[in-house]
Amino acid sequence: MPLLRLVIACLQQLSLRKKFLLPVTLSALFASCTHVPLSTVTSPSPPSTPSATTKQTAPEKTPASPPVVTRDPILDGIVLRQERIYRIAAPLIIKNAVLCRTQARPLLGFTAKNQYSYPPELAVAAQQSLGLDERLQVMQILDGSGAMQAGLKRGDILQSIQDQRLPTGTQAEPETARLLSPILKNVTEIKITVVRQSQQITINVPLTLACAFAIDVGNSQHINAYADGRRILLTRGLLDWLNTDEDVAVVIAREISHNVLQHAKQLQQTATLSAMIDGLLVFKPDPSTVNASNGIKVVPEKMDQEADRLALYMLARANYDPTNFSRVLKRLSQAPYASQANSYQTLHPWTEERQNLIVSTLKEIRQKQSTKKVLVP
Repeated sequence: MPLLRLVIACLQQLSLRKKFLLPVTLSALFASCTHVPLSTVTSPSPPSTPSATTKQTAPEKTPASPPVVTRDPILDGIVLRQERIYRIAAPLIIKNAVLCRTQARPLLGFTAKNQYSYPPELAVAAQQSLGLDERLQVMQILDGSGAMQAGLKRGDILQSIQDQRLPTGTQAEPETARLLSPILKNVTEIKITVVRQSQQITINVPLTLACAFAIDVGNSQHINAYADGRRILLTRGLLDWLNTDEDVAVVIAREISHNVLQHAKQLQQTATLSAMIDGLLVFKPDPSTVNASNGIKVVPEKMDQEADRLALYMLARANYDPTNFSRVLKRLSQAPYASQANSYQTLHPWTEERQNLIVSTLKEIRQKQSTKKVLVP
């Protein structure tokens, strides 16, 4: 089996069942991660010398040894968590484009990474586990996107978009994002040339209208989520605490809603929340960033109620069960260290008024569903 196909097969076996992550702005569609070529180990048999009295026969063919893939549990965990987020978020950002108003954009519908996309501490592991090099390679494809419909595949190595040769190396992701920004304007389909199993293939990919928010995983076990107006971050601890996709979808829907409603801007918290997200994206966050609120304000109840209401509609439109909403928020209020200054419960206090609004909104949604009315708040 060609090496690239083996790598893809290994990654696909790691994928969780379908709910979805991405999110997703251009930066999220070229999210940060890494790839590098796998090392192979073969053990050739020593040559045999036939004797003069023995009739020479053709040597038996020995099956080639498969490439040795070194797995790294830390890297695997990062990849699996990001895949989970991308998978869960897919219907939320695609099916709610109309609710995201001016923050919906035509997106490529996939993420691409190279060996420099992961933290330097994981560069060698990324080489051995994921088979990335200096070129951008497709890692995740958004469920329901034009990229999926067009047949783009995980492991495709990007060569050009709209006949523009794509950059390689340490700055491949940001340089590609800058290159594509003007290209994606006023078009509904783009031509992408990739290398797949050593063959060059050109694919016409329809762009996907979606909520344009990057969604990432923070490297911390504390339980929280943040939205700075253009990005969303869920901590590793939150993903562990909410162990079902339906539960995680509730939090993602709420954070999307906070961004759509521009709550960070209204609270004059954009810079503060951005700094928190940046701090949690590094491989080993500063403990002072993780263990303190760092000036983040408690969200006023009115804003939380607005986000709750919009998020319930988003969940219903994305075919998630909105009746899970209250249960998930109550579970977050019971999380370890929920009373600390940096906890989800502290920043989003759970109140009876919020519960009452959720109940009335659910009733409203059911009535619209039963009469086949458009699900908009």
